[in-house]
Amino acid sequence: MANINVYQQILQEIESQSLNTQLLVVSKNRSLQEISPLLEIGHKMFGENKVQEAKLKFTDKMRADYQINLHLIGPLQTNKTEDAVQLFSTIQSIDRPKLVDAIIHAKKKLANKVITKNFYIQVNIGDEPQKAGVSIKELESLYHQCVQGELPVEGLMCIPPANQNPDTYFSLLLELKNQINPTLKLSMGMSQDYLNALKYQSDIIRVGSLLFD
Repeated sequence: MANINVYQQILQEIESQSLNTQLLVVSKNRSLQEISPLLEIGHKMFGENKVQEAKLKFTDKMRADYQINLHLIGPLQTNKTEDAVQLFSTIQSIDRPKLVDAIIHAKKKLANKVITKNFYIQVNIGDEPQKAGVSIKELESLYHQCVQGELPVEGLMCIPPANQNPDTYFSLLLELKNQINPTLKLSMGMSQDYLNALKYQSDIIRVGSLLFD
């Protein structure tokens, strides 16, 4: 079950720094029963890794009843694009030109069935071959492809390398954002490093295990 005390503590930490940071609860691999305490107190922003799992858990009725703001934070396969844009309010894992093309095509094809309003580009901030995300050197090109395709990029997202000081990577993403477009938002910081991310003006922190374990 979600720990409401920990949830409230995180919100207090955000407030103590006078930030407008939003808390995205990572609900992947969690049952509705586990997240129900958060739904009951009015939390609306959740993150899922897989289209199919999210579709089964967050039905149309449930999303409407609780006014859920659902984010895709895991890699998106191009063949799942049409499902994704009808399910998620925000997709945080744009990472390659082929996916941008697939989303633009899906938006044109599905028209008013599309509910995704915002997109984040996921940056492979530590240049790790096993991780999703666009490389730093290709980031600007991908951003301009989105702009030209009228795909509304709201911000940049990253997952820093494990067992390294995350400050280096959060600072770098902030720098990249300011170079490309200072009005963009940042989605960075998870259970183990969200306090570090808050120091670098993160707009969204993605917390899961800390709230449930």
